[in-house]
Amino acid sequence: MTPDAWADVTGVVTAGGRSSRFGSDKALVTWQGRTLLACACAPLEAAAGRLIIAPEGRYHMPGWRVTPDTRPGEGPLAALEAALHAAPDGWVAFTGVDLPCLTRTYWETLLAARVPGMLGVQALDGLRRPQPLAALYHTSLRAHVTALLDAGERRLRFAVPAGQVHHVTGLDPALLRNVNTPADLPGAL
Repeated sequence: MTPDAWADVTGVVTAGGRSSRFGSDKALVTWQGRTLLACACAPLEAAAGRLIIAPEGRYHMPGWRVTPDTRPGEGPLAALEAALHAAPDGWVAFTGVDLPCLTRTYWETLLAARVPGMLGVQALDGLRRPQPLAALYHTSLRAHVTALLDAGERRLRFAVPAGQVHHVTGLDPALLRNVNTPADLPGAL
């Protein structure tokens, strides 16, 4: 895939959660020689812009800008809202710090699957469930996501209106392994 495929993409890692199930700040946990934050950021390095959604001063990654969550404690849909408003017009490649197995190839597969008229691209896991925490969102969703949050909705799966998300199959479900506890780390005993 050419670098031009990333020209209108802002890579976003949300890292503002409390890590309550993990027991410590999971973004700073080292796995395979890197922090989980570094693992989540690495496959998005080709993006034209790079944002970490987290409290100011909490994390630092060279080449990444920290943007505070505009609705702290309200979950990933609120983090997506902050990302959509901080990003220039185009696409947001949005993931959580707790998905350390994603690869550049994963993101490039989603980028190649963008379809005119669709506002989101999501992978389907091994059980054919959409995965909204490792997905592409178009910035034209700004008003929709804000309206959802203002109405009390907090579920990320509603970020894209029905019929406007393209689903991608055939990706290795191991890439979507979510780390909520230390035992969830790939290779953990």
